[in-house]
Amino acid sequence: MRDGGPLGLAGLGLLLMAARAGARPRPAAPGDQPPSNVVLVACDSLDGRLTFFPGNQTVDLPSINFMKRHGTVFLNAYTNSPICCPSRAAMWSGLFTHITESWNNFKGLDPDYVTWMDLMEKHGYHTQKFGKLDFTSGHHSVSNRVEAWTRDVNFLLRQEGRPMVKLTGHRKQFRVMETDWQNTDKTVNWIKEEAVNFTQPFVLYLGLNLPHPYPSPYAGENFGSSTFLTSPYWLEKVNYEAIKIPKWSSLSEMHPVDYYSSYTKNCTGEFTKEEVRNIRAFYYAMCAETDAMLGEIISALRDTGLLGKTIIIFTADHGELAMEHRQFYKMSMYEGSSHVPLLVMGPGLREQHQIPNVVSLVDIYPTMLDIARIPVPQNLSGYSLIPLLREKAESEASPRGPRPSWVLSEFHGCNVNSSVYMLRTGKWKYITYSDGSSVLPQLFDLTADPDELTNLAIKFPVTVHSLDKILRSIVNYPQVSSSVQEYNKQQFISWKQSLGHNYSSVIANLRWHQDWLKDQKKYENAIDKWL
Repeated sequence: MRDGGPLGLAGLGLLLMAARAGARPRPAAPGDQPPSNVVLVACDSLDGRLTFFPGNQTVDLPSINFMKRHGTVFLNAYTNSPICCPSRAAMWSGLFTHITESWNNFKGLDPDYVTWMDLMEKHGYHTQKFGKLDFTSGHHSVSNRVEAWTRDVNFLLRQEGRPMVKLTGHRKQFRVMETDWQNTDKTVNWIKEEAVNFTQPFVLYLGLNLPHPYPSPYAGENFGSSTFLTSPYWLEKVNYEAIKIPKWSSLSEMHPVDYYSSYTKNCTGEFTKEEVRNIRAFYYAMCAETDAMLGEIISALRDTGLLGKTIIIFTADHGELAMEHRQFYKMSMYEGSSHVPLLVMGPGLREQHQIPNVVSLVDIYPTMLDIARIPVPQNLSGYSLIPLLREKAESEASPRGPRPSWVLSEFHGCNVNSSVYMLRTGKWKYITYSDGSSVLPQLFDLTADPDELTNLAIKFPVTVHSLDKILRSIVNYPQVSSSVQEYNKQQFISWKQSLGHNYSSVIANLRWHQDWLKDQKKYENAIDKWL
């Protein structure tokens, strides 16, 4: 890797692309030229607001900036479920979470589900995947799934260690997340040794773990805080002066679901401003390392002459709160958690362009098929992004009619004691819970209140009613919430029965063991009452 990653791409890349495609690339017409190659780089936990102003002032992300100069950045792209597996299930299926029933990190797609990559392979594309996939069922820890199943139980237990930072290595060490770098190396080698020789187009996927916090080492799931880990090399890319210290409500004023999330994430204790600033700085440094891996892929495409023939898409499964709203991780509809990066560049697509329309990860599936000129199934939740990227009229591209003016996100997993639904449209973000009446909804005006500190739900009941009506036309969310509650109970009963006499010992020693062991009988009784 060159020092500083793909900083040299800007000038040379512009010359190469202009030479191949002309100053303003012409949209491809069927039969006009072969379909483009496609590269999708999907990272884990990158806050989409870092890809445009003012969030981009906090850290140097040269590869993302290169994609912005030569492509398009979406200003309002969202996850369809702010947690790893359900979000990725939406991206690979093109369907909302309540349709695939990807309720938590243990419950994703069936292994034989037909993805967009399967269809592209069937239509003649060479296909290759490297790195993190995480969209099928059966993965993640026992703790993770039991915490999700028992969220309706009347107890409150810390499920995480306190978030912490750790500096490693020296000022020249850029390979910190070695697994991601190895997968990046494999991807680069595949481009240079195999893709360069293809006569048919290819679709390539690279999944990165970064900038997801690192789990601390633990034995038997008995311990684990999440660690924001980086080296001085990446920390130097962060502008400390631009780091914003988020405002917090007092614990007594927090929304009840936020309080549950903050408590189970071990964030209700005291944090100094310096601690919060460091957590955010280390997180941004991890984003810089992620950006460098993206740069390696762009460089490999440039070096092989494939850059001008390839559409590159960069996104993430969800964001990272990094201590906003007194939380870290995701599992929240606040912007830090639900807003994802989405940048696209390639032949025939608009350059130096920002798109304000709300879009979401279910749009990846129809976009991939559109690029490959494969008919798009009518039952998908998502809509192709190509009309937005090429300034086409929507009706020209989609027999389904124009793209809706809203996006949907939903969450049914751990660290939140209710199913959550978010409708994002215009300046509004509407968040409702469970059956729509037992928990206070939230309404935020993101234009006036981008930090989401003032809940306007009581002040604007007509707006709430209107947005709730739209939401119910998309999904019968009280019914979905009820189905999830029943699923959680049945899964827990099956798991409990499978353990036999070991049940008490196993459940006591999951990630919540420090709280559980203080009053084991109390918590077992709470579960018995729930069942």
